[in-house]
Amino acid sequence: MPSHHHRSSPLLSSSASASSSQSFLYKLLLLLTILPLSLAALAFVLQWRGGGVSDPTIATSSASSRWAPSGSHHEVFPGMETFSSLSPKSHSSSDCINLGRSSSPSFPYYGDWKFGFEANLKPKICITTSTSAGLEQILPWMFYHKVIGVTTFFLFVEGHAASPNVSRVLESIPGVKVIYRTRELEEQQAKSRIWNETWLSSFFYKPCNYELFVKQSLNMEMAIVMARDAGMDWILHLDTDELIHPAGASEYSLRQLLLDVPSNIDMVIFPNYESSVERDDIKDPFSEVSMFKKNYDHLPKDTYFGMYKESTRGNPNYFLTYGNGKAAARIQDHLRPNGAHRWHNYMKTPNEIKLDEAAVLHYTYAKFSDLTSRRDRCGCKPTKEDVKRCFMLEFDRAAFIIASTATEEEMLNWYREHVVWGEKDLRLKLLRKGILTRLYAPMAIIQGLRESGVFSSVVASAPTTLSRDKFLASIDSSNSSRSESFASRKIGRNREHQASARKVLEIEVHEAAVPPLSPPVWTVTN
Repeated sequence: MPSHHHRSSPLLSSSASASSSQSFLYKLLLLLTILPLSLAALAFVLQWRGGGVSDPTIATSSASSRWAPSGSHHEVFPGMETFSSLSPKSHSSSDCINLGRSSSPSFPYYGDWKFGFEANLKPKICITTSTSAGLEQILPWMFYHKVIGVTTFFLFVEGHAASPNVSRVLESIPGVKVIYRTRELEEQQAKSRIWNETWLSSFFYKPCNYELFVKQSLNMEMAIVMARDAGMDWILHLDTDELIHPAGASEYSLRQLLLDVPSNIDMVIFPNYESSVERDDIKDPFSEVSMFKKNYDHLPKDTYFGMYKESTRGNPNYFLTYGNGKAAARIQDHLRPNGAHRWHNYMKTPNEIKLDEAAVLHYTYAKFSDLTSRRDRCGCKPTKEDVKRCFMLEFDRAAFIIASTATEEEMLNWYREHVVWGEKDLRLKLLRKGILTRLYAPMAIIQGLRESGVFSSVVASAPTTLSRDKFLASIDSSNSSRSESFASRKIGRNREHQASARKVLEIEVHEAAVPPLSPPVWTVTN
């Protein structure tokens, strides 16, 4: 019997060991099954209750508490606390299906939507403009330049831009200074030293574009003072149909582009590219135009002159309007404007460079309605002789005559022939040669801003009324008529009356202002 007991002990031990191993494996499998299910359930509960990490592109209540100003009940995007408030939105599973139409920000290259308001960012850049445009043009123009690094805007407004509904929105945007064309402003500009100098004198007392050119120069002079007081490093003068294209920098940033400029450079020249529309029904040029004609300075000379005839398509010049670009100036003592396209200095000749890749994109005559809008701003007679008094460039003169004398159908046919690039074969040929180029970054940025609700939220968050003084200034400015609103006549005549009362009247001679100029012209020689 004992011998039998000893023989059975190993069998019992082996059986217990196997049972223990099976139990361990069973528990391990059970743990591995329950653990992921538990984590998945926890994640679902957190998402359902809103207790997890909030999506920064969705303005939830938790995001609002982190990003909204103290005491604010509005939901805002990061970095837009001071000017953007969004109405609450409901979200559902269908949002995943509509990513192509999502209203959330979509700029991976521009983190947190700060728009560069931090005080330590350098250099500080401002833009000044003289405009009568509406919000549909000013807001995309302004916020595009905010995205690429501009922090401050000096807007000299009149007409529609000075109306209460427009100016109350502009006044509410941080970094924007709105200057109305009031009697007080005109009286102040009548005392400008510019009237005693010769560099702009050839533009005095002439109508239309000449008047605008003088007014822009006087506004630029005031903007220099305001830029210095605001601690700006660079100043640009742009129209609201122009966008800076900061190509050539390490990132798509005007700030980075100017940061790389050597400290001994006073002025940076941006050659202009001109919009080349492919349809006659463009409504929003900034979002619909991607093709541009490159500047002479950015092309091989044999290409420019070799393709000149095909590039002009029977128009007076290579570009429809100007071809000498725009400039940014470093803020420094004795800086002055030198017309709308350049800057100068009373004490020295500025040290300037012309950029090899960056450009200013000029959306000129991009809409068919631009023909009549330009006509309506000028009271000249539609004759070849009289338009020379009003316009500096040949195409502007021709366009004014057509808009003043032709029927709607005749105008449209003329627009298609001279402005619209409807011939696909010619477009492809000039694109291959480099005369024409496609640029999508400005379009993508502005479309992204619009889809994200930036423009609508700025309008919605603006105060419903202006202060009494600003309201009266906006009414005075927006109601100004052609006969008295333009500076070169009204201010110029005031200056004539005041000149005799001045103790000293010294006529200073300086380099003449740079007007809008056409690119080099190709001529056939025998």
